[in-house]
Amino acid sequence: MANRADLPPYLVKRIEEGHLVVLDPPKLDLEAYISNYAGRTRFDRCFVIGQTSSYLAVEALKAAVNEAKKGTDASRYAAAVEALQEAAPDDPDAKLDMNWMEATTKQVKAETDRLEFELKGYKNNLIKESIRMGKEDLGSHYFAIGDLSSAKNAYTGMRDYCTTPKHILDMCLKLIIVGIEQTNWMAVQSNVMKIRSLQRSPDEEAQVQPILSTSMGLAHLASANYRDAALNLVSTNPNLGSRFSQVISPNDVAIYGGLCALSSMDRNELQSKVLDNPNFRNFLELEPHIRRAVSFFCNSKYSQCLEALEAYRRDYLLDIHLQRHVAELYYRIRSKSIVQYFIPFSCVTLSSMASAFVTNEESMESELVEMIQRGILDARIDTQNKLLTSTPQTHRLRTSVHTSALLSAKNYEQTARLRLMRMNIVSAGLEVRAPKGTVPATQQVSGVTPSFSGSAASGGGGEGGGRSGLRSGVGGGGRF
Repeated sequence: MANRADLPPYLVKRIEEGHLVVLDPPKLDLEAYISNYAGRTRFDRCFVIGQTSSYLAVEALKAAVNEAKKGTDASRYAAAVEALQEAAPDDPDAKLDMNWMEATTKQVKAETDRLEFELKGYKNNLIKESIRMGKEDLGSHYFAIGDLSSAKNAYTGMRDYCTTPKHILDMCLKLIIVGIEQTNWMAVQSNVMKIRSLQRSPDEEAQVQPILSTSMGLAHLASANYRDAALNLVSTNPNLGSRFSQVISPNDVAIYGGLCALSSMDRNELQSKVLDNPNFRNFLELEPHIRRAVSFFCNSKYSQCLEALEAYRRDYLLDIHLQRHVAELYYRIRSKSIVQYFIPFSCVTLSSMASAFVTNEESMESELVEMIQRGILDARIDTQNKLLTSTPQTHRLRTSVHTSALLSAKNYEQTARLRLMRMNIVSAGLEVRAPKGTVPATQQVSGVTPSFSGSAASGGGGEGGGRSGLRSGVGGGGRF
């Protein structure tokens, strides 16, 4: 962990202002991480990492400066250079390139004037398709220079000139990207619902389904609706690839979906909707530690699950969409693990719980008190004997569950014995077959219907054969 005294002054200032700063070195490789994305999100992610990570601050801010200079958004370039000046004043990139600024500003103004002039001409000619395309070009230009409000207005203005469902689909997809960039999640959900109400060909459905599910997943994640976020993300078609790389990568789908599922789904749902989900399994292969964490939880290995997640907490704190949810997601997963651990017991010592969750007794007791106060855990703490005990209501419920489990085990044992008996009968050649031309009568034995057919019918001639006595014994309800 980096010492606070060794931090750049601007990071110290951010800590004092209450901003998140990650002092530990992350596992991610910045260059490999950013290569998964395209468009404006590359700058956004570099800039967030530069303002959050003490280890990657300079590298990330230099990458942000370079990304800004590849585009035409001068305000972003100025912001990145200003941040880099505070982090590394002597770096060559920490000085504004005034020539680039002036040239870019002139280029942007000329392009804006040209597109607006062309659009005006299209409107005078009353050609709907030309007007639609002109507004689309103008919206893309505004989006590139960072004027998101004007981009949204331009894209929205396309609606009156859309003549096919494909036009409406394209318009809504562009508005979704603008909404995500603006963090206007209501607009994102609205446009997703508009697309879902359109008639689409199978090819179009395969193309847009991953975009719609990930967009809705991000919208629910932003509003801390983790269950709905998980349901949308785990349903994402694995053909997502790089078609939505200006917003999200397949690795992000695995991470966001896995964490949201762990925090909001029970063990059975995690098994069926996450681990056994053929679509989501493709994403989990990209982030094997998420798959291991879910598997550990399903197998009641809670400490291993939490340990696997804790190893990547620093990386998640640098994620533009995930960082403000990491603390809550991890708290929910840990709380749920503690609840699941306690379910089989009527009482358990605090020392054993502290050992199971790799902490000390004092911290464990404080954590349990908070969970009880918040209504997460229905239990009581015996501070004198250092015990966590279940409430009478929980104890009755647990007794009922145990009784039901014992009854199920007894029924299973009875069924298994009957099946073994039938297997022994067949193995010993004592299976009885009905005479030809007759329908054998079946006989219920404790819910199991044995089928009597086999070698017995071949012994002797008809009912007078050597095993007729055995056959009549069975038909009359006799015992083997």
